[in-house]
Amino acid sequence: MSRIPSKGTKPEGLVRQYLFSEGFRYRNHVGTLPCSPDVVLSKQKTAIFVHGCFWHGHACPRGKLPATNTEFWHEKINQNKQRDLRNLNELKRAGWHVLVIWQCEISNKQTERLKMNAVCEEIKSYGLPSKQTSRRVLYQSDRQLKRKRGF
Repeated sequence: MSRIPSKGTKPEGLVRQYLFSEGFRYRNHVGTLPCSPDVVLSKQKTAIFVHGCFWHGHACPRGKLPATNTEFWHEKINQNKQRDLRNLNELKRAGWHVLVIWQCEISNKQTERLKMNAVCEEIKSYGLPSKQTSRRVLYQSDRQLKRKRGF
């Protein structure tokens, strides 16, 4: 298990790449939060977790437990689920929006595009700046500053 990466996985990279292309700027694995979400959108106060189906016990074919040593794996996956729920609740109590993206939801191009479009729309529904609105706000604030300074 020590060889299984916990950061910088392919699903995380897909999510980050899509968010960046949509104009969202983010930070990875921010240690100042109660837990360490995979992607943090500070302006939108949104934390995104990208969960592997097996390791986090998703109810899909990828989340199936191995046939050997089932007692160990059952206990391990249940502990992961409890930790995930605890982390999610801590972030919500701190006022953060929390999104969970499962590995199987972004496993092929068609489902990836649908899921990521839905995620971007949800982030935008929070009423916070995206690429176009933040540029407009910056432009307007620059003009106001220039007027105040007499330019």
